[in-house]
Amino acid sequence: MFEIGASLRESRTRQGLAFDEMEARTKVRAKYLRFLEEERFDQLPGHTYTKGFLRTYADTLGLDGDLYVDEYNSRYVGLEDEAQLRLPSSPSRGRERRQRSRESRTVVFALIAILTVTALVIAAWRFGGEDTPQVQGINAGRNAAAATATVVITAARGATYLEVRVAKADGRPLFAGTLEKGRSQRFVATKPLSISVSKPRNVVVKSNGHRVPVTGGGVIVGGGTIVGG
Repeated sequence: MFEIGASLRESRTRQGLAFDEMEARTKVRAKYLRFLEEERFDQLPGHTYTKGFLRTYADTLGLDGDLYVDEYNSRYVGLEDEAQLRLPSSPSRGRERRQRSRESRTVVFALIAILTVTALVIAAWRFGGEDTPQVQGINAGRNAAAATATVVITAARGATYLEVRVAKADGRPLFAGTLEKGRSQRFVATKPLSISVSKPRNVVVKSNGHRVPVTGGGVIVGGGTIVGG
């Protein structure tokens, strides 16, 4: 168990990021990000949105968004469900359930719309030839996506000190601290990352699902580059 809000705030301040900058990066309103750091989850619009905001915020900070969502589920969602089973139904709870149901349907409809648009764009690209229209964020970003690497670092055999930074002389640390056994950190890298560990044998590093050997305490990986350290 760890403190969700304190961990997010520590990572943001360590990277020197303000709320307005994080709002621009995550597309989540700054006040909701502040509620996450202060663990004022009751002021957020339901579990579905809270978990979406939490995953996006953590991933943007270079943390493991799934880990934060799991912690939120174990501490809040399960307890709330148990409390509802123990208490008799009331009109207000019925309204809350209907509201959650409407929120869930809205999310499903949005996902269907996104999948439909994506399928149409892919079909136009495959069958439209040279006259295929350029769609911002899809056609033009194809080459950029090819150079992106998802890097996952797991302390599989034991704890180790871990430092991750952009592989350049003045690269600011994206993460620095002890990675406990069984814990992971995930990064989406468009540029090579420098990964340093105190105990290489305890660590498993994967880039886009492929294991990267770590020797001598470090490795540079991501952005299309893998160099043994």
